[in-house]
Amino acid sequence: MSLPELLNFHHILMLSVFTGAANGYYWYQWSQCIYSSPDLSDMVYIEGFYFNKYPIVQFNSTVGKFVGFTELGVKNAEMWNKDPNLLQQTKAQVDVFCRHNAEITEAAIYNKTVQPKVKLSSVMPGDSKHPALVMCSAYDFYPQPIKVSWLKDGAVVTSDVTSTEELPNGDWHYQIHSELEYTPKSGEKISCVVEHASFEKPMIYDWDPPAPQFEWNIQLLFTIESAGLLLGIIVATAGFISYKIKSTEKIIGPH
Repeated sequence: MSLPELLNFHHILMLSVFTGAANGYYWYQWSQCIYSSPDLSDMVYIEGFYFNKYPIVQFNSTVGKFVGFTELGVKNAEMWNKDPNLLQQTKAQVDVFCRHNAEITEAAIYNKTVQPKVKLSSVMPGDSKHPALVMCSAYDFYPQPIKVSWLKDGAVVTSDVTSTEELPNGDWHYQIHSELEYTPKSGEKISCVVEHASFEKPMIYDWDPPAPQFEWNIQLLFTIESAGLLLGIIVATAGFISYKIKSTEKIIGPH
């Protein structure tokens, strides 16, 4: 896990005193669990007490005791640090509260992976004189980190590439889109490479572009010409056979 994970738990108490206008006084407790190691070995438990956003007292498991930040906080910290039962219970929260909940969260969410659905599509067709634009889209993947790159005849393309950030779908899944601008060449191979935690290795998707319009027209013209030639041969053959039959009848017929 590259970034620290954070679990929070709040207790908030608001007291209002009405003296012609309402003034809010906030006293709250904020418990935090911070870690970055997959085995939770670097777990830190922090418990803070605040009044109107100002820290009064804080316990940090790396320090092992309460620390006061105001006059009232210092007095409370000294009193709580002298209570061995309270101090022991608070120190135990790094395991009882933090690791316990982190293990549940890791198993239920963070360790889950969903493979992206990858699609290549033509944004703008091109030919030998005009650039083409092809898009590689990855849909419905989890977790968020993903890498999409391009290959041209097996070599990594470093220019003429535009990509979006990972876009949230709103249902724990993400999507990303990358576009490559290139000038089509005969026999050239364009591929999209997707790297994600759900894959054991980078996945390569080859682009199979549609035939350019001018090539399609030539193929259609060639087909029409071939069909016309074949029809002409058939008509000529049929005429020749009909002629031979009539000629034969004239020769062997009665005088």
